[in-house]
Amino acid sequence: MSALFEPLQLRSVTLPNRIVLSPMCQYSAVDGVPNNWHRIHLGRYATAGLGLIMAEATHVSAQGRITPGCLGLYNAVQEAALASIVADVKQFGPTPFAIQLAHAGRKASADLPWRGGQSLQGPLAWPTVAPSPIPHDTGWHTPAELDDEGLAEIKRDFVSAVQRADRAGVDLIELHGAHGYLMHQFVSPISNKRKDGYGGSLENRMRFPLEVFEAVRSTWPKHKPLGMRITGSDWMGSEGLGIEDAIKFAARLKELGADFVDVSSGGVSMQQKITTGPGYQAHFATAVKQATGLVTMAVGMITEPQQAEAIVKEGKADLVAMARALLHDPYWAWHAADALHGEVHVAPQYLRGRQRGIDTPRDVVLKAAR
Repeated sequence: MSALFEPLQLRSVTLPNRIVLSPMCQYSAVDGVPNNWHRIHLGRYATAGLGLIMAEATHVSAQGRITPGCLGLYNAVQEAALASIVADVKQFGPTPFAIQLAHAGRKASADLPWRGGQSLQGPLAWPTVAPSPIPHDTGWHTPAELDDEGLAEIKRDFVSAVQRADRAGVDLIELHGAHGYLMHQFVSPISNKRKDGYGGSLENRMRFPLEVFEAVRSTWPKHKPLGMRITGSDWMGSEGLGIEDAIKFAARLKELGADFVDVSSGGVSMQQKITTGPGYQAHFATAVKQATGLVTMAVGMITEPQQAEAIVKEGKADLVAMARALLHDPYWAWHAADALHGEVHVAPQYLRGRQRGIDTPRDVVLKAAR
């Protein structure tokens, strides 16, 4: 049996295999509301045989959006639109539906990537907030430093978004604590220069993200899994976070009831020096897994079936999150099952699409939709 195609149990949620659709911002919402683009984008994975479908970074307030096109979950209209898409996606397959909840902090109020992705100016821009009044880069807004009331409001926003996600039928939540967004900004010494109890030592810098996680865990149903995307490195040498910091952060999350961590890296500084290559971040997930015993997700340039199989089989990580590879080939899991002799769910309407000569017992046929 292929390790990549073994199921994984997280609380009451069963992932049929270890392949995760990584959250990928589509920058196509209007006023934070998901639309037909999101329905088509996520719907194409409903019958693709994945272990988990995770929707893009979904922001807990209008101020917290990266761009004007980002998803939100802070009002009833957004909640209803999300619930409709979740119901459609879950109707046609056994794959659980997850969402990533986020606040962009000082990286908010940016233009769409295909329009340059720079800080918005003029009437389209909005005020940003952060741990410290330090712009993300030259030409970006100087964010307002969050005071106690601002911190409390953001915690309330996360709790409210979690309640909406539950009502919308979401099975699993990942909080975004990486890629230079708000919670990462608190943990990293590059972006956090506070002098109060939320700055200084690593213990203090972790405090706000841990408070958010604790508030969310106490609100999110006990039978549903909750985790966080964290950073394995700022790629800034001794100036920034490294893997030992990630291990300490993950250990604290585990104490608060985290079911998994998704270990990525970078994004907090434009001066970062990243060395990329196939699976270049997987070793971060391995280090966290070995040190904490947490279920870990590896992400970053994982593209080949044998590569993904080795990561899981050799205990480097429990899950593999894929983005560009699944954009290129939404039915990557089918092809991986062929290569690894794995078992994959295929809707009966699509059985004829399987390669000739492949033994059909490897397919788990779903009941036809009525």
